[in-house]
Amino acid sequence: MRMGTIEISVGAFVLAGIIAVLFLIVQVSGINFSEADTSYTVTARFDDVAGLRPRAKVSMAGVNLGRVRAISVDTTYGEAIVEMEIDGEPGNLSADTSAKILTEGILGARYIGLSPGSEEDTLKDGSEITETQGAIVLENLIGQFLTSLGKD
Repeated sequence: MRMGTIEISVGAFVLAGIIAVLFLIVQVSGINFSEADTSYTVTARFDDVAGLRPRAKVSMAGVNLGRVRAISVDTTYGEAIVEMEIDGEPGNLSADTSAKILTEGILGARYIGLSPGSEEDTLKDGSEITETQGAIVLENLIGQFLTSLGKD
């Protein structure tokens, strides 16, 4: 009888561990099971989106507003086109909102940070954010720094 109690407690401990690992996987992957009732899509063009991935967060002032839906390339202009899905009804972002690709921490994941504008017109479904700043690539900065040292 004592052996059955030990087996049940070990089984419960293993089950709790499996549930904890599954919870962490869902949290890290960015999967969102509670879809917003309404959302709209806006696009932005960036010169460099190094490290940005679909499902990356889109935030303003640290508050998550949506996610990156897709990333494609405009071969004519050599720019990346990022399609973002913003939660809520259209009309909560001004038409002159700007977008930057930022990094969580020093070497963390890339995400899009939005900065509000001051226009009364708002972004509609299918609008494009024109004021953008691409990703800052650490390797490029180091290369520029080393090149500038060699000129002295």
